Amino acid sequence: MPKHIEKSLYTARVTSTGGGRADGHSKSADGQLDLTLNKPKEMGGSGEGTNPEQLFAAGYSACFLGALYFVAGQNDVTLPDDVSVTADVGIGKRTDGGGFAITAALNVSAPGIDEDTLKDLVDKAHIVCPYSHAIKNTIDVDLSVSS
Repeated sequence: MPKHIEKSLYTARVTSTGGGRADGHSKSADGQLDLTLNKPKEMGGSGEGTNPEQLFAAGYSACFLGALYFVAGQNDVTLPDDVSVTADVGIGKRTDGGGFAITAALNVSAPGIDEDTLKDLVDKAHIVCPYSHAIKNTIDVDLSVSS
């Protein structure tokens, strides 16, 4: 077990086959995830199917929203029903020429919550969120709020 985690509470197992991001297929062991992968049109693909950036954005935004609810509860703040986290995940060539890298930006919207309060909760959620923790030394995440 890695030293940064006491005990794994859940492990997802997904197997990807075929061409990976280009004409590939991914399926989870439990069958809940079963999808076709393809490069987006902007990268020369057909755009049919999904891609790793969309999957990362979905996972990151959902995980960050969970972390936001967690820290809101710790701070006695009730989030509105229409709270949302939008993740923009990009991919491009690294400046060192060694391959590719991703970018990430999160926008948190919580209508009716004071902007300073929301910014404080977002900063705390960024510390708590496992995705944020996993990428903290490799990807600068642009955090923004709108209330």
